[in-house]
Amino acid sequence: MVSLCHCLSCQRRTGSAFSVQAWFPQDRVTAAGDATVHSRQGESGGSVHFWFCPSCGGTVFWQADTAPGMTAVAVGCFADPSFPGPLRSIWERRQHRWTDALRSSIATHQD
Repeated sequence: MVSLCHCLSCQRRTGSAFSVQAWFPQDRVTAAGDATVHSRQGESGGSVHFWFCPSCGGTVFWQADTAPGMTAVAVGCFADPSFPGPLRSIWERRQHRWTDALRSSIATHQD
């Protein structure tokens, strides 16, 4: 499942208005290479554990106490413009008002 998260912590972590992640069963995700982990308490009260690239600082994947057995991978890590879009949006009470109208108000631009 691909989702958007509008929580304030994801906004700060990504430097954007939301985060976009693909969720997979934990046993289907294999990570290789060095990573730095950071844990914090989520707005829901459970812990969230993030693994970052120690070279560039980018978020690679994370696991949340509220989603046991699942691993979220940042969609940007796939570098695939054909990757499926989000099917779920969470923490919408923290959503920037302009994001709701974004799809219909922004002109598309082809490179």
